[in-house]
Amino acid sequence: MAVDAHAADFPLDEGEEPAVNDADRGDVQTSDDKTPGTEQAHPKNVVVDARPASGLTLAACAAVVAGLAGLTGWLGYQHYQSHQAQQRHNVFLQAARQAALNLTTISYREAGADVARILDSATGQFRDDFQQRSQPFIEVVNKAQSTSVGTIIDAGVQSEQDNQAQVLLAVNVDTSLAGTPEPQPRAWRMRVTVQRVGSGAKASNVEFVP
Repeated sequence: MAVDAHAADFPLDEGEEPAVNDADRGDVQTSDDKTPGTEQAHPKNVVVDARPASGLTLAACAAVVAGLAGLTGWLGYQHYQSHQAQQRHNVFLQAARQAALNLTTISYREAGADVARILDSATGQFRDDFQQRSQPFIEVVNKAQSTSVGTIIDAGVQSEQDNQAQVLLAVNVDTSLAGTPEPQPRAWRMRVTVQRVGSGAKASNVEFVP
């Protein structure tokens, strides 16, 4: 009896799959095949320039950095000078205002203390002259029972140098004398020269101007 080699002639047991030859598989994937959509993208070749920066580029960067540092230092110095000049200006102006107030605010009740305050805000020849005349001045104030109160209306630096300045001031002075019912107001204009003394300034000259 002849045996047919085809598997189709043999009945299969329940649950058994027929054997299939690799040659008969037209849709079987080989190990080299890849499932669609699972391919990994290969990066393109990137050329990295690993050459060091040229000497010219480094020199240019160094020059820019040095220039910025120099500009920062110069601006800082300018700010410092401006700040110092403003401080000196304020010291001169304040010293002149104080000297003018001291000279125009005097009471016969405290003439000695008022004169001492004037001398404390003065320097140089002006202080020496006022000190020599201080006693006769006190006597006149006491005899007249004079009281004067000065008020600074306006003040401005007319000229300024490193160690001194001239300041113009407009001052109102209300003066009361014995037997006078009401104070007599007067408007004065003064030019006070102030000079640096230590960290402050003092009056070195006082003029009354039209």
